[in-house]
Amino acid sequence: MFRKCFAALFALVVSVPMALAADGPDLIFKKSTVWKFLTPDHKLATYAIDDPLIDGVACHFTVPEKGGLSGMFGVAEEVSDVSLACRQVGPIAFKEKFEQGDEMFRTRRSLVFKKTRIVRGCDEKRNTLVYLIYSDKLIEGSPKNSTSTVPVMPWGTQQAPKCADWLK
Repeated sequence: MFRKCFAALFALVVSVPMALAADGPDLIFKKSTVWKFLTPDHKLATYAIDDPLIDGVACHFTVPEKGGLSGMFGVAEEVSDVSLACRQVGPIAFKEKFEQGDEMFRTRRSLVFKKTRIVRGCDEKRNTLVYLIYSDKLIEGSPKNSTSTVPVMPWGTQQAPKCADWLK
């Protein structure tokens, strides 16, 4: 009985991150920061993700990933340190309206309690998209965050749209 429960729990721990990764951001690279003997090292992982509602905007973010035994089995609670850089990578085209602070991306950072989120907004006065990445924790939250901005600029002969026109 114990083996069946352990096997089911292990399958869940291994399959959930894989399922999330299938629709998740693109891994650019990982860099080891702390060497661990016989278990995975602590690493910094850099990912890229395109804004799903706004063509022509991509964000890169870096998060720490714990190694050791807890990291190896996917049960480590990751620290909240994050960094973010977003840029215009092509002509900007809005697909649908959005609200200030709408969530663009979310991923789990622990088995139950912590998530990392990227939200977007529009600085109407400056016609600039504003992206914020932060970690939240079920009980206490987290002050660790990073902000990046993308001025909405013309691309080639295309006129720059106004982000304010796409706010709900």
